[in-house]
Amino acid sequence: MRSRPSTQASGPVRRRVATGATATILGLAVALGGGLASPAGAAEPTTPTGVILGVGANESQRTVTWYSSTDSAQKIQVAPTAELVKGEFPAGAATYDAVGGANIATSGGFNRHATITNLKEHTPYSYRVGTEGAWSSAYSFKTQDFEGDYDFLFFGDPQIGSSGNVAKDQAGWQDTLDVALTANPDSELLVSGGDQVETANTESQWNAFLAPDKLRQYPWAATIGNHDVGGKAYEQHLFTPNTDRSGPYYSNGNPASDTSGGDYWYIYKDVLFIDLNSNSYDPSQGGGGDAAHIKYVTDVINQHGAEAKWKVLTYHHAIYSPADHAKDSDNKKRRVDFPTTFSELGVDLVLQGHDHSYSRSYLIKNGEKADKDEKPGAADVNAGPGGVIYVTANSSSGSKYYDITAPDNSGTSGAGNGADPLNPKNYWYNSVQDQEHVRTYVKVQVRNDKLVVEDIRSGTCAAPNAAVENGSWCNNTTAEQPVGSLVDKVTVHPYHGSGQDLQVNVPEAAPGEFGWTIDGHNGLVDLGTAQERDSDHFEATGRINPIAVSDSRRSLSPWSISANVTDFQDAGKTFSGSFLGWAPRVLQDGAGAKASDSVASGYDDNGKGLSISRGLGSAVQGHPRGTAKLGADLSLKIPDSVEKGGYRSTLTITALSS
Repeated sequence: MRSRPSTQASGPVRRRVATGATATILGLAVALGGGLASPAGAAEPTTPTGVILGVGANESQRTVTWYSSTDSAQKIQVAPTAELVKGEFPAGAATYDAVGGANIATSGGFNRHATITNLKEHTPYSYRVGTEGAWSSAYSFKTQDFEGDYDFLFFGDPQIGSSGNVAKDQAGWQDTLDVALTANPDSELLVSGGDQVETANTESQWNAFLAPDKLRQYPWAATIGNHDVGGKAYEQHLFTPNTDRSGPYYSNGNPASDTSGGDYWYIYKDVLFIDLNSNSYDPSQGGGGDAAHIKYVTDVINQHGAEAKWKVLTYHHAIYSPADHAKDSDNKKRRVDFPTTFSELGVDLVLQGHDHSYSRSYLIKNGEKADKDEKPGAADVNAGPGGVIYVTANSSSGSKYYDITAPDNSGTSGAGNGADPLNPKNYWYNSVQDQEHVRTYVKVQVRNDKLVVEDIRSGTCAAPNAAVENGSWCNNTTAEQPVGSLVDKVTVHPYHGSGQDLQVNVPEAAPGEFGWTIDGHNGLVDLGTAQERDSDHFEATGRINPIAVSDSRRSLSPWSISANVTDFQDAGKTFSGSFLGWAPRVLQDGAGAKASDSVASGYDDNGKGLSISRGLGSAVQGHPRGTAKLGADLSLKIPDSVEKGGYRSTLTITALSS
């Protein structure tokens, strides 16, 4: 930054400094300026395909996965969108090397993925994938606050292709994403209930699933469904963080086979998410089964549960669903294996798919209704110790719906499918069951002391609704149950034990600022009349006006104050500023200030004196915040060859800090 002259100020002059600035004691003001880059457009599409944005290990990361037509070294390039100019990424754009390999049991090609790290909050970013000369289009996403409240959206089984018409299924899936994110544009995660496609390795179905641009703008938290597990396409398209891909988390116990698997976890702000491959439930098939998942959940919560306020589990096979799969033997087994552990570990919410219908359970504790008096459809529930809400999501694409089935006499706890005594049409475990044959999605509001769960209509009986277009019934009334209306809403209040929990929100501290002020009136520093010394030179002394330095920045970055002087001038007569020296002093301690070394007059050592920039004071990284005052004793020695006159010079103060 450069200083420019202006008229002399008659009072104190204050200077705030970011990376550097200059100012003067005698009549020089600082002019600061800079330009802003214009936002970007998108790059031209090239060979990378199937690009999808995924979750990272935390809110400051995102993963990106894509397919490539060649087996070449590739990467992600990313930069704040404001730094792109006319669609061009800046030279300093961050790059992340991709890894991957040849696609297995699909239509050929290669897969790549990489993780973007060190994202900053409240920032729009642009990114592209590929390599020089073969970049994808440029896509964008934005980060929000890395602390506090947020919303995420949960989507049940798109299962593209299950209607028999991929295009219609894609249209319904596209419309649900558009409806959901138009209504909730600040949602931060898209969470999957599994079954992205109908047939595991059919790339035309994956292409349709991946077609919506929203999947490149919002991170998709993938879940393996039973229709995804039978091939490697799921793993090739959807890389996930912190994933354990060892044998127990594969349905056949063999990660090297042509199947997908793995359990994973991530923390996003105040929520610990754990995602399970529920296809591995039967140890006799070679996988680790439910016992392996229970150990995984236990280990992750023991290691990371204290890092979040809420614990949310996601897996495909709904254990408390109301439709065709409610009485499946595998779900009844999980219904016995899972709930007690989830209650003991303090899980708050379980999100599931598979049954293509909506249900919200009562609070379930240890495999039973936690509170026998909890009423059906209650709008507010208090978890109590061990209470867990289980939600099953309906179809998000309209490709297939399952009709609600009737309870039986098999019991009202554990693996039973008996009727709810308070609402005999429902299963004992469900507070709400719904099927209208319209598309829906689930919105979860994460708040300081509650979770709000809503099931929201994203469609009506009208197209796009592939199952209904193919002849299935539909009983939605558009006038009374339009797009965006609620099927169900519940507020879940957590259990705080027998004591009282206290909470306070600490806002982001102001970054603070660094600057300097001339202490008091910015008057002329008058060195008086020089006195002749040793018959060969003149001497004059004085003191600069004190400089008050203030640093309130959280970064505690180093700072320095320096100065230099112009030549002394009286009309056409001059002499060099090198003849002025000084002895800096700290007049008032603070902000870690240390005085710089003395500088001799150039008359004494044939040096440059203050004609070049010399230090007045400084502080190192990590110094305390505060205010200091700096001063300096001036020593001017002038050769006796200088003509008589009243000479003036300007001392320019420079402040620097990172």
